[in-house]
Amino acid sequence: MTDAAAVADHGAVYQPTQKDIRMVIAASSAGTVFEWYDFFIYGTLAAIIGKAFFPSDNATLEILLVWAGFAVGFGFRPLGAVLFGFLGDRLGRKYTFLVTVTLMGVATAGVGMIPSAASIGIAAPIIVIGLRILQGLALGGEYGGAAIYVAEHSPPGKRGFYTSFIQASVVGGFVLSLVVVLGCKAAMPADVWESWGWRVPFLLSIILLGISLWMRLMLSESPVFQAMKAEGELAKNPLKESFTYPGNRRRIFIALFGIAAGLTVIWYTAMFSGLSFLKGPMKVDDTAAEIIVGTAAALGMGFFIWAGRLSDRVGRKKPIVWGYGVTLVLLFPMFWLMGSVANPALSAAAAKAPVTVTGSQCSFDPFAEQQATACGRTLGELTRLGVPYTIVITDGGFDSVKVHIGGREVAGEDPAVLKPALEAMGYDFEKQVPGALGIAVIVAALLGLSALSGFTYGPVAALLSEMFPPHVRYSSLSIPYHLGTGYFGGFLPLIASFIIAKTGNAYAGLWYTWVVVLAAFLITLFMLKDPVEGQWDKAPAS
Repeated sequence: MTDAAAVADHGAVYQPTQKDIRMVIAASSAGTVFEWYDFFIYGTLAAIIGKAFFPSDNATLEILLVWAGFAVGFGFRPLGAVLFGFLGDRLGRKYTFLVTVTLMGVATAGVGMIPSAASIGIAAPIIVIGLRILQGLALGGEYGGAAIYVAEHSPPGKRGFYTSFIQASVVGGFVLSLVVVLGCKAAMPADVWESWGWRVPFLLSIILLGISLWMRLMLSESPVFQAMKAEGELAKNPLKESFTYPGNRRRIFIALFGIAAGLTVIWYTAMFSGLSFLKGPMKVDDTAAEIIVGTAAALGMGFFIWAGRLSDRVGRKKPIVWGYGVTLVLLFPMFWLMGSVANPALSAAAAKAPVTVTGSQCSFDPFAEQQATACGRTLGELTRLGVPYTIVITDGGFDSVKVHIGGREVAGEDPAVLKPALEAMGYDFEKQVPGALGIAVIVAALLGLSALSGFTYGPVAALLSEMFPPHVRYSSLSIPYHLGTGYFGGFLPLIASFIIAKTGNAYAGLWYTWVVVLAAFLITLFMLKDPVEGQWDKAPAS
């Protein structure tokens, strides 16, 4: 690798060879794929993890606890951004993301080694949460390091294209997690998979860690960092200077609420909410749902690279604003379209025989082990079955409930009678595989969502790298990015699942995404300005 004194945003133009840039992109992207694989494998195996580490008599509570664990990892990403952002700005880009990928690989493999809650009790979920915290810390340093490293090797006019491979690599981690899960399930009997085989995808992270370290150790330090170090322009306190550098607070606000929050909820809704929607309320066969979503995600990676390349020509702002605007229009229709074809018989039954629940104390607490009222128990069973319902509150103060299915009253005091009664009215709760046309429509809808995600995500590594001065770039980029993605995106499955459980409407959770995207759209439209090439030439250190 060629050591360069400077690049475009530090006073001189650095033109890496094609061999150099291929190695930079390959090593950074591979590490990003593996690290996100480690992080996403938890979400891909959410149902099994719930049974192993968060068992509960309340199936809704079980899955909510899993998503809470998922959110904990995201919640600690900003702390990782602060810690590793400081190290990246003080010690260098290369060695910092060597540490992050190592921490992630070890923590992920650890999840595969934890005994189940049936064996060690409450210690199991506590250890899982602890490892998720370590994963969150690692991920908080990974993205900024990889994105900046590629950006600081990129010549003017190609930064959007080159860094878009980092953006696509995040999707690649999700796709790899699905491929590994499907491969392991196909290679072993179902009972073996359920008992211990699901641990194999976690343990494989050790191999991926070795490959990533081997590739990244061949890289040299970022030329921008080398130049700043040689000239004595490293930040003394990157965290403090990120918030005191002129104009940086405004840039951090835009990066957090206008960019990171919006792009992440679109992508997580497309992939994680899409997968949960198909497996859950739509009763699509688990393997079929994973193949469908994985195929759409793999095909959709091209949109990320295309949008990054487009941003080199039209600017970073336009693709992002276009993506947000179209998402506001098409988000609900895309999911309605998937719902209409994923399980037509179930959709027809819900339309022909709608469920109405009548009671005086009619509320469902998704976080309760046992519901306190008869109506709550009824709503809990309907939620478990994925059946939409309408609630009618009566004035009586006593604990009672009545259920009408297609106008026919069913004894609602005993939730056990609901499933047979619903089946008698045409509801089929067996897992289904959609027909060829249905699969094609679902893939097309998910591809549409992937395209919108690509437009909002593809240019972002280049944009964020260009928004902030080099001497505090790692910290300034990482902190808002991981606050936005960690809290707005990481908590999305938990919040959306809670909204669905409370309302009985499989589409209600999309309102969370829609509101966040609306805010991001307005902030980006009115506050974001495209960075000017060379604006950080000879940027002062303070």
